[in-house]
Amino acid sequence: MAKKPVTSRTGRFFKLAGMTASVAGQVAGQRARRLLGGEHSEDARSEQYTRMAGQIVDTLGELKGAVMKVGQIASQTQDFLPKEFSEALEKLQREAPPMPFEVIATQLEAELGAPLGERFEYVQQTPYASASIGQVHRARLHDGTDVVVKVQYPGVDESCDSDLRQLRMALRLGGLLKVPKESVDALFAEIRTRLKEELDYANEARNLARFRQFHQHQPWLLLPRVIESHSTRRVLTLELLEGDHISAVTPERYDQDIRNRIGHRLFAAMADQLFRFHCIHGDPHPGNYAFRPDGSIILYDFGCVKQLKPEVVDAYRRALLAAMAEDYDALDHHLIALGARVASQPPVNPAYYALWRNILIAPFAGETPYDFASADLHLKVAANTSTVFQHLDAFKPPVESLFIDRMVAGHYWLMKRLGVKAAFRPELERYLAAPAED
Repeated sequence: MAKKPVTSRTGRFFKLAGMTASVAGQVAGQRARRLLGGEHSEDARSEQYTRMAGQIVDTLGELKGAVMKVGQIASQTQDFLPKEFSEALEKLQREAPPMPFEVIATQLEAELGAPLGERFEYVQQTPYASASIGQVHRARLHDGTDVVVKVQYPGVDESCDSDLRQLRMALRLGGLLKVPKESVDALFAEIRTRLKEELDYANEARNLARFRQFHQHQPWLLLPRVIESHSTRRVLTLELLEGDHISAVTPERYDQDIRNRIGHRLFAAMADQLFRFHCIHGDPHPGNYAFRPDGSIILYDFGCVKQLKPEVVDAYRRALLAAMAEDYDALDHHLIALGARVASQPPVNPAYYALWRNILIAPFAGETPYDFASADLHLKVAANTSTVFQHLDAFKPPVESLFIDRMVAGHYWLMKRLGVKAAFRPELERYLAAPAED
């Protein structure tokens, strides 16, 4: 028998409090065993982290909402949590278990102020997609328009702040936070701001209008139109734009030239948002993209959008230029301006910068097409993570550029899954040549 969904603020609080108490108890037990001369090896610590992470992930997946979204973001922020926790959280990225349709229907009727039959010809009960704070269902309006309806899970909006407090407490008591308190404060503040925006579907509708206007010169990038008559703060109804999931972009239906064209278009859209628009789509999950054999790209979900300060974009641009030129003194300076380097710490050894520059520059190393399908950049990053711990005092999570890093990493995986072969250096150099505009 399926468990009844937890939708009340009180229910969420006690569920999270129970998780926090369990994590604290495990940590206390582990400390007691160490004091008594028990096992205290790295393997034992890793096993403890894995056990705690599994429990936390199961709870986040059940509750959804803010805590699940934090989990998704944390899984992509490797300097925030131990690798055991980040790895466990990845399953929240891959799939979110759906909420029962009766819960969704009740929420829809409450938000739209009428029975479903009065507002829609039909709403499919099986979800079209499910995510951390809402669920999408295919439907049809009475005028025959096919739409998708995004419905926010009950309770996640009102519980956002208390959820975040409970999750942070669980992470702290579990010894899972690896960065200084001020960095954690800044990171959680940034996540809270983005979550508050994402929980407001009226804000997402405005974001969609802005991005549709910005990308109007790129007809190959399709963004759905909002059906305002069927949208509220917790319900967002959009025209149905269908394409192939990334798993269906196979050589049989998409030849190499088409996949390369899609790759160049993805890069252009990402770079335009970053360097020209100063506003980026902050959730580059494969499920937020669809593709068509003519090379068109459909982009969904504009709840997580990050407006960037011009000075942040300019510092990011200058840091890239310095890295490409192997000017590590300048790179150190620009990373401080970006907020990624602790200014009070001594300059970082250029050899450390050279190591990471040579790994990350690979897709832009020259004019020869880079084969993303066989790319091992992520493996080289994983193999060298131990060097990061040797420089922890010099760096901090770059809160201002957190979503830029998330966007870039997401596009790497998109390119890899698409099997793109492309030389992006000439395009990147054109974007970097122009200073950020106010």
